[in-house]
Amino acid sequence: MLLMQGNMKLAPLYVLVSLLSLSSAAVRYDNYTLYKLSPKTSDELKLLQNLQQSKEYKLDFWRDPYRVGIPISVLVSPEEKYKFENVISKSNVEFKVLDSNIQEQIDKESRVGRLRSIKQGNLTWDRYYDLEHINNWLKKLAKDYPGKVTLIKGGKSFEKRDILGVKVSFGKQKGRRSVWLDSQIHAREWITAPTTTFILNEILHSKEPAVRAMAESHDWYIFPVINPDGFVYSHIGDPMWRKTRSDYGAGCIGTDPNRNWGYKWNELGASTYPCADTYAGPSAFSEIETKSLSEYMSKVENKILLYITFHSHGQYILLPYGHTEVHLDNYDEAYELANRAATSLAKRFGTQYRVGSIADTMGLITGSSMDWYKKNYQIPFAYAYELRDKYTFKLPEDQILPNCLEVMDSLVTLLKGADTLYKN
Repeated sequence: MLLMQGNMKLAPLYVLVSLLSLSSAAVRYDNYTLYKLSPKTSDELKLLQNLQQSKEYKLDFWRDPYRVGIPISVLVSPEEKYKFENVISKSNVEFKVLDSNIQEQIDKESRVGRLRSIKQGNLTWDRYYDLEHINNWLKKLAKDYPGKVTLIKGGKSFEKRDILGVKVSFGKQKGRRSVWLDSQIHAREWITAPTTTFILNEILHSKEPAVRAMAESHDWYIFPVINPDGFVYSHIGDPMWRKTRSDYGAGCIGTDPNRNWGYKWNELGASTYPCADTYAGPSAFSEIETKSLSEYMSKVENKILLYITFHSHGQYILLPYGHTEVHLDNYDEAYELANRAATSLAKRFGTQYRVGSIADTMGLITGSSMDWYKKNYQIPFAYAYELRDKYTFKLPEDQILPNCLEVMDSLVTLLKGADTLYKN
């Protein structure tokens, strides 16, 4: 064994680093180009929609083309670069190269856990971490804060991993309301897990009066990684991986876990093709991750006041629903509260977020976790954040902490407003 020498001592650190380096992502994206496309007419929009559905091209659309005037990002291989540019240039689609070699940013992200997983314990919000490090941190919190932090298992994954989270509670007051936060439902959206872990750290350690009041007056259910198999694979297999890792045969792996929930499942904005990134699965809740997590929520003792799921990218605060542009339930008050949160978010660094329903801002999409939770549990306020930045989810490490700080600012505003509107 490489890790053992003579009298069973551990090998030197460089051997461990070398072994861990072997587990770095096997799929590479050298010289893949990231484009920003801006359709100005319905014909240009239709062209992009046709390209997205085409079997001739293998293009990675990071946002669905759904409306004239809304820019989108597309990742293109070096083999298809000139053919792609030729097609869109002939149709006069405005485009800009955002990154001529996306692998360089992936390499910066991926120095991540290879070195840092060796030393488990605390997190810092200037780098990305792997699943093992995040889960060990959660376990350490439960050990360090008995009576306040409880380690919980929200479900299982296809590859038998636990969906770990924590419940944080500072008291048992009657009528106490809960907050649910989750992230990393899409494997490649690495900025989302640091966001939830940062919020959790602030709940436990911040001395700011507004944060302390918010933290101690609610129970918290926080799940940093709810697609653990996909997240692990994005570290060791394919950094662009989005889905779960269930096997549907014919080389098609995984379902989009944010198209697999039971409300309006597979009606709009999802694919029936198992190899597609937006494959909705063979049935609602076909994925053990979505099924077991949805079942866990039914066990939450105190009624949930606020639900937030974190995604990237685009800089949006999204409201339900995705199946219609008609505004349902308490949309007006939820929209007003989200606008106030977006204003709070912008104060620190000037980052601008757009507020609206899924359908208004991203097109018609069904089967999302937010829509299902909102409808099934009648949660007063449910939101999905699409975090920094506007055109890429490969966010540099030096933007992790600024992102977390500004989102925390917005959360304080959201929860204070929600408490005022829905007094116990």
